[in-house]
Amino acid sequence: MKEIVTCLWFDGDAEEAATFYSSILPDSKIDRVLRSPSDTPGQEAGGVLTVEFTLMGRPYMGLNGGPQYPFTEAVSFQVMCDDQEEVDRMWSALSEGGSEVACGWLKDRWGLSWQIVPVRMIELLNDPDRERAKRAQEAMHGMVKLDIAKLEKAADGG
Repeated sequence: MKEIVTCLWFDGDAEEAATFYSSILPDSKIDRVLRSPSDTPGQEAGGVLTVEFTLMGRPYMGLNGGPQYPFTEAVSFQVMCDDQEEVDRMWSALSEGGSEVACGWLKDRWGLSWQIVPVRMIELLNDPDRERAKRAQEAMHGMVKLDIAKLEKAADGG
């Protein structure tokens, strides 16, 4: 066995999505585009059937399968960010044309759910002082985009 590849079902715009994702995430690229050699149901000859791409060193495939299976929140991508600048950059790029949800979650313009998570939040939630962790978690529940300074202030009781 070589690897497991996550396949994402798109409604005709897999190449556009893969190009966008690979432009904002490090160690990412389009690996291969497979075009239909002939007319098939829902696809003209020469149209993009699949796009193989790499995001942060992991393989994915985008399949242009049609509108019948939209994304749901049951599957999301979690991006662990080192600092607020990274959180802000990822949030801005991925939420453009999509929708902001809550607690660091958003949906991109294709309806795919993302969690933009500062590493510091995970550290705060795992604090051995459980009251401190509780205050950080309660602050997180009141946020849409996560703010590290506000999470730390809340954890410290401020």
